[in-house]
Amino acid sequence: MTLVKFNNRTRNTAPYFNNVFDSLFSEALNKNLTVNKVPGVNILETETDYKIELAAPGLTKEDFQINLKKDTLSVWAEKKESETETKKDYTRKEFDYYSFARSFVLPESVDAEKIAAEYTNGILNITIGKKDESKSSTKEIKVS
Repeated sequence: MTLVKFNNRTRNTAPYFNNVFDSLFSEALNKNLTVNKVPGVNILETETDYKIELAAPGLTKEDFQINLKKDTLSVWAEKKESETETKKDYTRKEFDYYSFARSFVLPESVDAEKIAAEYTNGILNITIGKKDESKSSTKEIKVS
């Protein structure tokens, strides 16, 4: 594949040429880029805890903010553009720096003191501990 850089002065003199390629490529590419803005999530339940795996490649651990309010766990992330990237003169730029928010309603069996998060290899791993079940053990009551 060969990339050809168009001279903007020549391109602007032929408006039909400009409109065909701009509309064709812009619409097709923008549809694909805007479809999946919210990262995928895997949720796993074990006997001792819940695990949430959130796929968010290209971010750093400083880009995330995680809050627990009552029974809702909220995850926010925002990737900002650095100054060196804004000074570059791109012919076409498709890298997307985005933000997203996800919220999860937690069950009553969650222990709010046992929540930990770790970001490795593009995946945010959130571990949410469960309450000790021995405290709320069941008891059989006989009818007399």
